[in-house]
Amino acid sequence: MVRVGLTTERLVQAGAELADEVGFDQVTVSALARRFDVKVASLYSHLKSSQDLKTGIALLALEELADRGAAALAGRAGKDALIALANVYRDYAAEHPGRYAAAQLRLTPEAAAASAGSRHSQMTRAILRGYDLTEPDQTHAVRLLGSVFHGYVSLELAGGFSHSAPDSQETWTRILDGLDALLRNWPAP
Repeated sequence: MVRVGLTTERLVQAGAELADEVGFDQVTVSALARRFDVKVASLYSHLKSSQDLKTGIALLALEELADRGAAALAGRAGKDALIALANVYRDYAAEHPGRYAAAQLRLTPEAAAASAGSRHSQMTRAILRGYDLTEPDQTHAVRLLGSVFHGYVSLELAGGFSHSAPDSQETWTRILDGLDALLRNWPAP
């Protein structure tokens, strides 16, 4: 019999917490069962597989990030909006490294369509309206910002900037200043 109180939502939340503690790659239905002190089989009425659990964690992380991004962008434009959204990703990754890794999970087309992923793209495009970019340059800029934000955050989480001066915060600030300047003076094709 399934232990009372276990729901898919509760299991996904616990899986997200576990991901932050031990790393997203270490999250499995077996590890989650140990966390709740139940048999693995009792979780399969809520989860189909470890991949199903990981997808749930990814969807949760995307939703949390989108909510934080929307709150940070409210009333901001241009460089202020760019910095606000960039800092949402960086801060979230520092607070929730496992969930941040989950947000990078490649989803099935169906899961992606139902996810908050499109909100991330919409927020980035909203920022770019302040830079007066048209297509296809706007799409190029969305990809550039995503690459820089996620690339920097991933390297920073891995300790890639902890071995030398200047401080990674100083570099982050300089990178965002550089992105703002690039977006203001986007090169013509």
